Amino acid sequence: MQTVRQLLEQKSGRVLVTVTPESTVFQALQVMAEHDIGAVLVMDGGEVVGIFSERDYARRIVLQGRTSAGTRIRDIMTSKVVYVTPEQNSDQCMALMTEKHIRHLPVLEGKTVLGMLSIGDLVHATIHEQAQVINQLVHYIQSA
Repeated sequence: MQTVRQLLEQKSGRVLVTVTPESTVFQALQVMAEHDIGAVLVMDGGEVVGIFSERDYARRIVLQGRTSAGTRIRDIMTSKVVYVTPEQNSDQCMALMTEKHIRHLPVLEGKTVLGMLSIGDLVHATIHEQAQVINQLVHYIQSA
């Protein structure tokens, strides 16, 4: 089972995408589309103050009849950010995501943001780990 730190290392080349509380929802959506991601961290002066996701957009903009160009991120972001540390493992992340009904987990070491994991990252890692176990079992059976 991999640690969060190992999972982040496998995502090499991925940039941490953030917005400010003063960004409009439209600006955040543009950045998310540009980077093909489903959530962005909201940072203010180097500190995490929230997270904004596609789900937030659907529930707090579309369903409430607001406009993305006229709404600031600070007004609809999720301010109670659920996060993990680099020492935690993939199973703990999946359990937390399931319990909290979320799809994205920022990774913090103290107050320093190291990255973000998505449910897709965790599914990919799990599939890879299961493939390794299957290969080991096949090798064991064939050598017996």
